[in-house]
Amino acid sequence: MEHKPPTATIESAHRAHLGELPFDDTRDFTNADRGFIAALQPCVITAADGRVVWDNDVYSFLSGDAPASVHPSLWRQSTLAAKQGLYEVVEGIYQVRGFDLSNITFVEGDTGVIVIDPLVSTEVAAAALALYREHRGNRTVNAVIYTHSHVDHFGGVLGVTTQADVDAGRVAVLAPEGFTQHAVQENVYAGTAMARRAGYMYGAVLERGPQGQVGCGLGQTPSTGEVAIIVPTVDIRRTGETHTIDGVEIEFQMAPGTEAPAEMHFYFPRYRALCMAENATHNLHNLLTLRGALVRDPHGWAGYLTEAIDTFADRADVVFASHHWPTWGADEIVEFLSLQRDLYAYLHDQTLRQLNQGFTGIEIAETFAMPPALERAWHARGYYGSVSHNVKAIYQRYMGWFDGNPARLWPHPPEAIGPRYVAAMGGIDRVIELAQQAFGDGDFRWAATLLDHAVFTDENHGPARQLYADTLEQLAYGSETATWRNFFLAGATELRDGNFGTPTTTSTTMAAQLSPEQMFDVLAISVNGPRAWDLDLALDVTFGDIATNYRLTLRNGVLVYRKVAADEGSAQATIRLTTKARLLGLAAGDNTSPGVEISGDPAVLTSLVSVLDRPDPGFDIVTP
Repeated sequence: MEHKPPTATIESAHRAHLGELPFDDTRDFTNADRGFIAALQPCVITAADGRVVWDNDVYSFLSGDAPASVHPSLWRQSTLAAKQGLYEVVEGIYQVRGFDLSNITFVEGDTGVIVIDPLVSTEVAAAALALYREHRGNRTVNAVIYTHSHVDHFGGVLGVTTQADVDAGRVAVLAPEGFTQHAVQENVYAGTAMARRAGYMYGAVLERGPQGQVGCGLGQTPSTGEVAIIVPTVDIRRTGETHTIDGVEIEFQMAPGTEAPAEMHFYFPRYRALCMAENATHNLHNLLTLRGALVRDPHGWAGYLTEAIDTFADRADVVFASHHWPTWGADEIVEFLSLQRDLYAYLHDQTLRQLNQGFTGIEIAETFAMPPALERAWHARGYYGSVSHNVKAIYQRYMGWFDGNPARLWPHPPEAIGPRYVAAMGGIDRVIELAQQAFGDGDFRWAATLLDHAVFTDENHGPARQLYADTLEQLAYGSETATWRNFFLAGATELRDGNFGTPTTTSTTMAAQLSPEQMFDVLAISVNGPRAWDLDLALDVTFGDIATNYRLTLRNGVLVYRKVAADEGSAQATIRLTTKARLLGLAAGDNTSPGVEISGDPAVLTSLVSVLDRPDPGFDIVTP
């Protein structure tokens, strides 16, 4: 992709930021380097087939002063997040950072080690364990703890243990209650759309460099190796629950519905160390991720941080998390957790205050100002989530998508409204002229709005696409929020080079952990309703591995399922499957591989499969 240089408007804004923010505060650099033991050289990790699944060395350009093409605050954050290697948190607790989007932590017990959050993929987790063992000895993994239900905290589990060792009871796997349900569901029901947008959010295909992807604020980017899951053997259900593993006592605090639907914090008395999962990191997090998700609860989030302060702070010498670097010292811990708590509480309370005065989410976000103490706290800056889109998320959580204005109750979609706006402004050439003027004035937001309408009027209009890409690029250069930068640059890339699709695929091991009900839900949301309006089907699905039978009916375009006895009448056909995982292959049209037996009318299954739509992992975003 051909990059354009930053404009004078962007350069001027960055100079102003250098004077507004406390760049003389270098404590984060001291803490990020504290306890360093060794780095991986080179920090390039490959899969068995030679494919590179992680390359941290590509971020070696992150040093010195920020270039004009990157917000200086984001440059600072990316420089910190790119540090990699094995670090001592306290004697007995070690982290490997910079091997993935997240951290992996090793807690030493009497005979072996407890692993916390084994990264996104097998290969990077294995490399992290190897680096730990190289410097701390060949300790046996006795347990794995998942702090919460996002893939960067469990997907690499096969790099540190095996299903066989877990099944044999040699390795315990602990997770918060509801973990498996949320882990396999969150990116399945709307998984295709989320994965496509995640390609924008993380800048997956963007080149790394000062005019490209510099990270995502929470880390650099997710690794791209093998993703797996091992179902927990121990569900943590209540705050105050304690478990002793390999001689190490762990005290748990539940924190559901915060950064993840299933999440927990925990404390190690032996080490006076508190793990805050992903609820207190060195940035403002997302209340609604740009890839898409359920809106998170900032009020509950703040409440659990208060509870953590009251429960653990006076007993802790260090607080660490699943991203970024730790915080040491009693006073520093209280200050850090308190400001993190205030961050989410202030966003919640002040959005609700203005909401009840009649302001809409867009209006609140446009004028929202953070308190000076939060504005100047580096760990409260919006590198991953932003104040703007988090305020809109809070509005959405309470009020939904409609702002109450009747003119906005039934608007035209972009494909219809774009040509109307373009015609009203005098045609596409006039729109481009106005956008060029806005670009020259440094009003990139207005230029992007105009050009959005132009491209949705004529997606192949070369000058419109070129100016639109240039405009998004300038918005990227000015963004402090890494995910915004990546979205803008991804849009510019697709306007210049074409649709890049979805760079990642859903793990088959995760899909295999879906319950039968969740699998049927996947089928139900795949039914093309209009094509199925006239179908009236009833078939039984019997799973041999769980000895359970389900009756599926398809009427009025709706697939309904319920458990029934296998010999209950009225089914037109019966499908017997050796395993529940075989159902997914069957739905994809594979009825010849072993593990399937069909009796009754085979046309029933054929009719059902014929009305199942395949999701589109390459749907257009920045064009119609």
